[in-house]
Amino acid sequence: MPVNMTRSPDYRGRFAPSPTGPLHFGSLVAALGSFLDARHHNGEWLVRMEDLDPPREVPGAADDILNTLTSFGLHWDGPVIYQSARHALYDAALERLADSGHLYGCACTRSEITGSSPNGQQYIYPGTCRNGLPAGRSARALRVRVNDHVACINDRLQGEIRQQLGREVGDFILRRADGLHAYQLAVVVDDAEQGITDIVRGADLLLSTPRQRYLQQLLDLPEPRYLHLPIAVTTRQEKLGKQTNAPAVIAGNDNRALIAALSFLRQPLPGQASHASQEEILQWATKNWDIAALPRQRELEAPVIPGL
Repeated sequence: MPVNMTRSPDYRGRFAPSPTGPLHFGSLVAALGSFLDARHHNGEWLVRMEDLDPPREVPGAADDILNTLTSFGLHWDGPVIYQSARHALYDAALERLADSGHLYGCACTRSEITGSSPNGQQYIYPGTCRNGLPAGRSARALRVRVNDHVACINDRLQGEIRQQLGREVGDFILRRADGLHAYQLAVVVDDAEQGITDIVRGADLLLSTPRQRYLQQLLDLPEPRYLHLPIAVTTRQEKLGKQTNAPAVIAGNDNRALIAALSFLRQPLPGQASHASQEEILQWATKNWDIAALPRQRELEAPVIPGL
């Protein structure tokens, strides 16, 4: 449910879920953290649906996610943006990178890349096609050249993150072999086009961020501020998600999931929180949002929420 209020032009945040299933506790933590940071700074909070990968998407999941956000009182500003309707923007960015000599076609399969990596475990591209396709091979994907570039970001919670892209990542894919645009490209283009100033999301995306910073530099796009929250994991240290059968969160009348998400983020709670209304909890949490209290960790075990 979009809302229209006067917001600060200096802050525009977003929540960008993928419609691969219902909103689970880990997604609620990311949504709540980004919402509170935006509202604490009197900023805008947008929702963007990252529906770029049809084989992984679940019919009806996008609407279910939006309805769940609304049920938790997390109301967004403006219309919801769907990446599936923005391919022309991504193609234009690819054209710019090709014109500047940073893009090339790649014929390699995943099995070929893993076979050339130590122990066949790390997906670091060895540059097989960067100087031309092997004889008799056709390009399957598009990659961006990284050379010896060192990408660096200063995260508001996790501190400085540096990557030597050539050694740690290799030339990475921007358009997949199946013709779909890669997440790294789409997220950079969309954040710039939407004027996003602040990105608050899970720390599972922390090590992707230097690649995004590199693309921002190549495309001459502004760099947002970043804050990567700890992700919720199972007792086996696996990220909550579809693969771990993470249950959907339900707002409920007793606000258990909302209170649990705030506690996970080590945020202060109002007195008698269990008896407070959802609106009272969110107003308190917005006013008292405390970055210094956030756990400086990349993952934390998810709590057990009775009844959910």
